[in-house]
Amino acid sequence: MANRTVKEAKNVHGTNPQYLIEKIIRSRIYDSKYWKEQCFALTAELLVDKAMELRFVGGVYGGNIKPTQFLCLTLKMLQIQPEKDIVVEFIKNEEFKYVRALGAFYLRLTGAALDCYKYLEPLYIDNRKLRRQNRAGQFEIVYMDEYIDELLRNDRVCDIILPRIQKRSILEENNEIEPKVSVLDEDLDDELPSDEEKADEANRTKDNSTSVRRPRRARSKSRSRSRERDRRSGQGNNARSRDYYDELEDYDRQRNRVRNRDTQNEDYDRRQTGSGRQDRDRERQDRDKIRERDRNGDRDRRERERERDRGRHDQRERDSRGERDRRRY
Repeated sequence: MANRTVKEAKNVHGTNPQYLIEKIIRSRIYDSKYWKEQCFALTAELLVDKAMELRFVGGVYGGNIKPTQFLCLTLKMLQIQPEKDIVVEFIKNEEFKYVRALGAFYLRLTGAALDCYKYLEPLYIDNRKLRRQNRAGQFEIVYMDEYIDELLRNDRVCDIILPRIQKRSILEENNEIEPKVSVLDEDLDDELPSDEEKADEANRTKDNSTSVRRPRRARSKSRSRSRERDRRSGQGNNARSRDYYDELEDYDRQRNRVRNRDTQNEDYDRRQTGSGRQDRDRERQDRDKIRERDRNGDRDRRERERERDRGRHDQRERDSRGERDRRRY
C-alpha cells in the first residue's frame, strides 16, 4: 500500500509516473532503509523539509545497487505527484541548491518540452557547485549550469533514462518558443567594432596598398633597363661564349674518365666480396658437417649405454629368478 501511486495522480507520458524509473532501481528504492524510515507517509509539505536536508545528488552506487536519498525523494515525488506550482517553487528556490536540483530533475522527468526549456534554461546563470555521487560511491564536483545542461541534452542522468523531448530548433521554427538569448551577447556586442571603426580601418588599408604599389613601378623600370643593357652587350660576348663551351666539353671528358675509373673499382670490390662470400659459405658448411658428426656420435653413444643398461637389467632379473627357484626347492 505504501508503494502505490495516489489515486488522484495522472498518467505521465502515457504511463504510471513511478514507471519512469526502471523496475530494478525502483525495487531497490522500496527495499532501502531511507525509503522505509524517512519517506513513509510524506506529503508535499513534508517533502520540502526532507529536500532541504539533501547534501548531494546522484543515482545508484555500490555493487549491490544502493539508491541515494536524492533518488528516493524523486520517486516519492512521482508517487504523490505534487502540483506544478510547488515544483516551480522548488526550481526558483535560490537558498537551497539541492532543492532546486531536485525540482529540475522532477520537471525534466514529467514536464513537457516547453516547460523544460522555459523553467530550466534560466538556471544556466547559476554557477554554484554541487556534490554528485558516482557509481563507485565517490563524490565529485559538478556545477549547477553543467547539471542543467545534462538534463536538457543527455539521455541518462543520475542513472535514470530521461523521456525524449523536442529539440529547441524545432520549437523555434514552429514559433512555439522565442529564440534563445545568451547572457554573453552583451559582452560580445561591446567587443565588436562599430561601423565608424570599420570605415577607418578600410581607409587605412587603402592607403597602405597605394604606398606599397609605388616602388613596384620603379622596379619594373630598372628591370627593363637591365634587359636593354644585356641585349647591347650580347653581341660582344659571342667570342667569350665559345671559350666557355670548350671548357665545358673538357670538363665532361674528365668527369667521364673519373666515372669509368669508379665503375672499375666497384667491379673489383664486388669480385672480392663475392670470393669472400664463397669462403664464408664453405666455412659454414664445414661447421655444419662437424656439428652433424658430433650429434650422430652422441646418438650412438646413448644407444650403446641404453643397450648396456638393458643387459644389466636382464642379468639382474635372471639372477633374482634363479635365487627364487633355489629357495623354493
